[in-house]
Amino acid sequence: MLLEALIGILIFSFGVLGLVGLQTSSVKQSGDAKYRTDASMLANSLVSKMWVSDRSPATLQANFVSPGGANYLAWLGTAANPAEGTVRNVMSGLNIESHLPTVAVANVAAVPGVPNTETTLVTVTIYWHAPYEPAGTEHKYVLTTQIR
Repeated sequence: MLLEALIGILIFSFGVLGLVGLQTSSVKQSGDAKYRTDASMLANSLVSKMWVSDRSPATLQANFVSPGGANYLAWLGTAANPAEGTVRNVMSGLNIESHLPTVAVANVAAVPGVPNTETTLVTVTIYWHAPYEPAGTEHKYVLTTQIR
């Protein structure tokens, strides 16, 4: 009878350890989802700023391309005092300094004979490294869109 009780306790202990492992995995996945959501929100906010600005390819190239566009730098924020809603504020606590977000703007030529088909192809890439991950682990979110 004592042996049966010990075996029952052992089986119960394995069950509890399995539940603890599932809880740990669930918390990690929830944190990863938050980082992906934040990256998506930041990329969409930059594209939104592009849509309400002068959408000519030259202007988008000058104002939004990394690493020196004025609007890109405002969106990125400063390391010393990151403003609310900037990349450095939203992604604080994550290692983004080693690989800052990139923004590329490319002009797509108009289709011959079809009016108003010249577009600008924009690619926003946001990188991050979660604090609990080993060194060298990098995640990225890529948003590619066309702006007319």
